[in-house]
Amino acid sequence: MPEVVIAKAREGKFNKNAARRVRVAGKIPAVIYGAGEPIAIELEPKQISRILYSETGHNTIFDVEIEGQPETKAMIVDWQLEPLNDKLIHVDLKRIALDKKLHLKVRVKLVGIPSGVKNDGGILDQVLREVEIECLPANIPSHLDVDVTGLGLNSNLRVADLPHPEGVTFLNAADATVAHVTAIREEAAPAPAEGEAAATEPEVAKKGKTDAAAEGADKAAGAKK
Repeated sequence: MPEVVIAKAREGKFNKNAARRVRVAGKIPAVIYGAGEPIAIELEPKQISRILYSETGHNTIFDVEIEGQPETKAMIVDWQLEPLNDKLIHVDLKRIALDKKLHLKVRVKLVGIPSGVKNDGGILDQVLREVEIECLPANIPSHLDVDVTGLGLNSNLRVADLPHPEGVTFLNAADATVAHVTAIREEAAPAPAEGEAAATEPEVAKKGKTDAAAEGADKAAGAKK
């Protein structure tokens, strides 16, 4: 059964000071919207954190119960964290209908060690960590697992190669790169330090002048003989 989130409608002015008072009281200020009038509410931090950091994360569907309002299904569509301690400070919820498709993002989890990494010393680079999909709420996958053990050096994994669950439509381009294995670049030879080339040239020039002078001295000595 879906988890039931107990929410309380907020009263009074809905500004930063009001939201701060909600946080001081140990709650999270939130707004629920979609399919009706937006309602400012307050939520229990532990309950929302448990949903947000669960296996299905922000794609979790749950029931919201607000006093004086009919129970409705919803999901988390946006949230804000305190930069210093990652504490939740605001949440946006959206009412959903089970018979209407949703546009959302799902995590891509790479499984295994690519042959290009294991055998050829390459590195695996994941370009897309989430992909955009469209589906009914009942068909939302918690994440997409994809086996990358067969991925060789200089090979790409594209959206078209991902598992396509029934009822799920991918919105990214089919040829968009999800991950690839690339060769480790060799370090280029260090460039000469500034002044090294300049220091070499005078030595060559000096040597040239010395050789010329020696040649002139030899000729002079020959003439005397």
